[in-house]
Amino acid sequence: MIYREAGQFKTSYADDQMVFPIIQDRWCVAAAILIAYAIPLVANEYWLQSVLIPFLVFALAAIGLNLLTGYCGQLSLGTGAFMAVGGYMTYKITTSFPDINIIAVFLIAGLAAALVGLIFGLPSLRIKGFYLAVATLAAQFFISWILNKVGWFYNYNSSGSITAPPREMFGIMVTGPQASAEVRYLVALSIVVVFALAAKNLVRGKVGRAWMAIRDMDIAAEIIGIRPLWTKLLAFTISSFYCGVAGAMTVFLWLGSAETEAFDIFLSFNILFMVIIGGLGSILGSFLGAAFITLLPIFLTNAPPLIVFSMPIDMQKQIEIITFGSLIIFFLIVEPHGLARLWQITKEKLRLWPFPY
Repeated sequence: MIYREAGQFKTSYADDQMVFPIIQDRWCVAAAILIAYAIPLVANEYWLQSVLIPFLVFALAAIGLNLLTGYCGQLSLGTGAFMAVGGYMTYKITTSFPDINIIAVFLIAGLAAALVGLIFGLPSLRIKGFYLAVATLAAQFFISWILNKVGWFYNYNSSGSITAPPREMFGIMVTGPQASAEVRYLVALSIVVVFALAAKNLVRGKVGRAWMAIRDMDIAAEIIGIRPLWTKLLAFTISSFYCGVAGAMTVFLWLGSAETEAFDIFLSFNILFMVIIGGLGSILGSFLGAAFITLLPIFLTNAPPLIVFSMPIDMQKQIEIITFGSLIIFFLIVEPHGLARLWQITKEKLRLWPFPY
């Protein structure tokens, strides 16, 4: 009886087209955001650095991939490469122009990743499905090779790695070794909240409807006036922009330093797993999938001692991989729309409870 729409009347088109039309949803989202901002008051550095910040980074990258794969139907295996472009360009810009605001640097790096995504999205007009995935897989290896071989990207450092220099914002250190985990978490959270709301509004508008038309049947979409080339390229561009910002956050707000191995093909597969398990075509699913993939290794590490038997670390890693594969098969067969669909079903039942119909 708590989650009920009775008495919630919509008297204008604006009320009917709200992002969260049910008032309980607005309360829950507002409460979740407030709790997220209050977490640094109770969480220790381990949870912030090793769990919450990577969760936010993966959630943003999953949103970017979901815009491309879940909403537009274009399969991509180059997410890690686009994140690498964002991370390396952020490093190059901050070291070359130290006076630029760090948030502006993140956005510029995202634009650089968007340009790269636009270039590698050109084949999407002629190929799709598995063949497009292979094309984006080529982007993954080509970009990693370029970032390794061209010393300009890492300032000709002998180690070939990039390190986040210390940068302040409003007098507070937000990157570098002196930046606290609490500050880096709050910056990452603010970025993710803004980008998630922007993505939610984007998929509800003209662009999102065009993407879904291309996803469902591109020939029919072209017949009704949607231009497939520009629609697909826009999806690649915006998706790569999100992934580029996520890559910048990876280096500057999470790891502190990185090499191209941090953005390898396994990262691309992990983000794809997040989208599949969380739910294709769902912004909420990106968060659920990122939370699941982030928390599952922690659970597999701490669960065996609770059951009073020890497990070798290599076996834990193998069980983690087996669990990922099994869950992907399970969701593809039983619930293709992932955890987001399960949450949607739960909400539908709550709206009818206690009545069975």
